[in-house]
Amino acid sequence: MRSVEKQTELTKIREKIANCFDCQLSSSRANTVPGEGNPDAEILFIGEAPGATEDREGKPFCGQSGKFLDQLLAKIELSRSDIFITNTCKCRPPENRDPLPEEKAACRKFLDQQLQIIKPKIIVCLGKHSVETYLPEMGGIAKMHGKPFVSADGRVYLALYHPAAALHNGGLRQTLIDDFMIIPTLLK
Repeated sequence: MRSVEKQTELTKIREKIANCFDCQLSSSRANTVPGEGNPDAEILFIGEAPGATEDREGKPFCGQSGKFLDQLLAKIELSRSDIFITNTCKCRPPENRDPLPEEKAACRKFLDQQLQIIKPKIIVCLGKHSVETYLPEMGGIAKMHGKPFVSADGRVYLALYHPAAALHNGGLRQTLIDDFMIIPTLLK
């Protein structure tokens, strides 16, 4: 599929997300946050759920976590124009609570469609909920962060701590930086 066709299909998904009322998160959202980026990206990042800034802006990772993510990308000589970034949930959970299993399940179809269109080489799962969604059998993020996993369909997954976790827990900052440095090697 060519870039223009991919962008058209991603726009259709964006519209479906904007009109989705499949879970309770739709009743409290200001905006949906479908994801954005390069439709030809070799790397797709999946976060957890939008925060207050993302809900207000309708863009993923535009708050403090996003600034840290931008710094991490720069360390491996990438920018947002090189990647696609989305979340496990497309709407903000109230009070920034963890997304519920049924909320993650309601958005899974959109995530799967985005993956099918973009066809990234690497899927980076940022945080517990992203890891639980795509790598539930792997034993959790603390056990598998920084270790690539190849699925039966040949996709490469990499579990990383969420940038917000590293901002709140300074001890995870260097771990996340070190784990992030694996990405260029995986691209080769």
